[in-house]
Amino acid sequence: MVQQTPAAEFGQKRSSPRVEAYKGFWRRLRKNKAAVVGGALILFFILTGILGPFFTTADPNATQISIKLQSPSAEHWFGTDNYGRDIFTRIIHGMAITMKVGFLSVALGGAVGVFLGIISGYYGGILDTVIMRTMDVLLAFPGILLALAIVSVLGGSLTNVIIAVGIFSIPAFARIVRGSTLSVRKLEYIDAVKALGASDGRIIFKHILPNVLSPIIVQLTLRIATAVLTASGLAFLGLGAKPPTPEWGAMLSEGRTYMREAPHLVLFPGIMIVLVVLAFNIFGDGLRDALDPKMKK
Repeated sequence: MVQQTPAAEFGQKRSSPRVEAYKGFWRRLRKNKAAVVGGALILFFILTGILGPFFTTADPNATQISIKLQSPSAEHWFGTDNYGRDIFTRIIHGMAITMKVGFLSVALGGAVGVFLGIISGYYGGILDTVIMRTMDVLLAFPGILLALAIVSVLGGSLTNVIIAVGIFSIPAFARIVRGSTLSVRKLEYIDAVKALGASDGRIIFKHILPNVLSPIIVQLTLRIATAVLTASGLAFLGLGAKPPTPEWGAMLSEGRTYMREAPHLVLFPGIMIVLVVLAFNIFGDGLRDALDPKMKK
């Protein structure tokens, strides 16, 4: 009697646990319709920010006083502003600015916060106390107020807004990563790796960091929404991108004077800010549910 091979017995080779985990994650994420819509919107916004300016014929900063404050029409889809500039074109060009501020500021805050959180949670002691008390001081200030203070010191510019939003994002990442690191550090396999003589750097980056990525990814997504809202608020106060840069918060600030006679000046930039913030929030909520171990079956 011929003995069957394992491949013939099972019909096909089984996937690795890592592949199965990824499949389970995508399966749970697809079940969340709101998260799918949010992810599709984010992808659309990113592509629009990258490719949109190549498909717009009008100059976003070109003024034409003779057509100022025109209502939306076939020629000017979102109307024109108080300088006769096409609002639709400025919205498209402003998308790239919004995405840039959101991603770069959160990347800055996330990189520093994750590093401080892992170091604090892994080593503990006086280092943990110093880092966490510093984070507590930063958290004592409301986010927009802290960013406002930093920009006031550094000066109003797009680069300084990115730095300010990045700095006030650091404590959130540091605290989340520290808590996750404390849990992972107590696991038996970390003690086993230490007993085998692995260096601290290898343990942190090879064994701890991969196991705390889930809360980091979720926090990154949710924090981008906060960053966009904060950056728009700073630009509205005149501390962000300088005119005539088509930044949405600055467009709101310019249009508020004409809200009664030309409400479209604030309507469309405001809608875009709401859509971007909403998309990142609902996608972040979906990621949190999909990555939550309690959701796994």
